[in-house]
Amino acid sequence: MDRKLQTIAFDADDTLWHNERFFNLTQERFADLLADHVARDHLDARLLEAEKRNIGHYGFGVKGFVLSMIETAVEVTEGRVPGTVIGQILSYGQDMLAHPIELLPHAQDAVEALAPDHHLVLITKGDLLHQERKLAQSGLGEMFDRVEIVSDKQPQTYARIFAACPGGPEAAMMVGNSLKSDVNPAIRAGSWGVFVPQDLAWSLEHDDRLDHPRFREIPHLGALAQLVHAIG
Repeated sequence: MDRKLQTIAFDADDTLWHNERFFNLTQERFADLLADHVARDHLDARLLEAEKRNIGHYGFGVKGFVLSMIETAVEVTEGRVPGTVIGQILSYGQDMLAHPIELLPHAQDAVEALAPDHHLVLITKGDLLHQERKLAQSGLGEMFDRVEIVSDKQPQTYARIFAACPGGPEAAMMVGNSLKSDVNPAIRAGSWGVFVPQDLAWSLEHDDRLDHPRFREIPHLGALAQLVHAIG
């Protein structure tokens, strides 16, 4: 008899490895850099507005974040931002791109436990080169049967990917830290969605939990293999 769950898909950033905390650290450095020009809370609000505007232009990831910081610096200084400040912002982005990967607790064990009996897929959004580099550095790449680096995560994204996987969407599970990008759209595509909350979450990724029989929540990836086994 076929397993009820044949495909297990994972988000990458802040599900398998740390990511958001590096954005938060950089945002603190950005605030310190512009402290003589604007208050921190106002700067944070202006930066968030720029990020919202720019997602459609630059997509998700470090490069879009850096461009939004530069745009915000120009706006809050009314065009008087020194070239040295722009250079410093660019160096922050380079530091983020070069930062070594740090796996989250239980990430490697969870992937290793499920790899022998399931079709594993990594579904992540962001800059193609940076995401490929992070996956290579993580040491997890060889355990995935398929890797999808996408511009956004919508129900149709998951429907397309899972349609090409064993059992289709109904036999697939998406595991991630974002209700908005990972869990809810996967459920709307007919799959299972497993929410693994993290302490840090980008405000643009907030969403409500779906009241749905295919929704699950676990405290960490160490509980994933047992959940998958229980579902069948």
